[in-house]
Amino acid sequence: MTDITQRLGNPKALSSARTIAHAAVQPLTKSARANLRPVTDDSHSNLQWSTNVQMFLTHDLGEYAGRHQIGLSLAPLRLIVLRDRQNIDELSLEGQSLPQVEDWLDHRLQDLGLEPASSAQIPYALPDDVADLKGFSEGNAGLDSLAAWFSLAADTLENFALELSDLDPGPSAIRCWPHHFDIATYVALERGDVETARGIGVGLSPGDDAYDQPYFYVNPWPRLDPTGLPNAIAPGHWHVEGFVGSIATGAEILALKDPSATTSRFLLGSFKASRGVLEA
Repeated sequence: MTDITQRLGNPKALSSARTIAHAAVQPLTKSARANLRPVTDDSHSNLQWSTNVQMFLTHDLGEYAGRHQIGLSLAPLRLIVLRDRQNIDELSLEGQSLPQVEDWLDHRLQDLGLEPASSAQIPYALPDDVADLKGFSEGNAGLDSLAAWFSLAADTLENFALELSDLDPGPSAIRCWPHHFDIATYVALERGDVETARGIGVGLSPGDDAYDQPYFYVNPWPRLDPTGLPNAIAPGHWHVEGFVGSIATGAEILALKDPSATTSRFLLGSFKASRGVLEA
């Protein structure tokens, strides 16, 4: 068994870790909403997953005495304040309630001349288990595995986007969206109204109501007719309930020897198949 396979662990045992991590990134996006000028696609509030430092990171929040970001490490579970990419303060989330975390973060942001995270509201409803979380705990071995899934996704999506760098408009930046907690790029195939222009979303969900485990997806837009889909790319399958997309679950990925190579082949193959239908 390879090191990456060991770290990815059992993808069907990450529900608790996913809930904790999803709740823990909300103070980050609130910090961004409080301090950055809104943009129409809401991308000012999304996050980067950095494989190098193994954490989520906000966009730069301000130029006062240096560039500031808020980070979240999953293993260990801690909130981090960075200036010019360097750690200047941190808080272990072990045993902390969400109000305690936000109070600590508010004081750190105000010390830096920035607006407190609590001054912003998130404009979406969170899943019940995330919204109802009362406190944080590091005592969940799944957090390290969840970080490994995000790292696999970030690295694979980076290579995927490079493969498509000649497309125009082409792939968007690879970011994590704190609403659904997925990490993705959107490959625009044409310009125009976002409601009708063709494109394909490609990313990783850490799990949701559709699949209680991490899964990679390739979702064409406009939605494909589920009665005329091309053959699924191994090791995935077509999902047609609620949305139409090519899906490879964590369990399907790990059933083969090389998770990284398997994921790359699945994403690129599914993208080409979906693009062929959209452009037919």
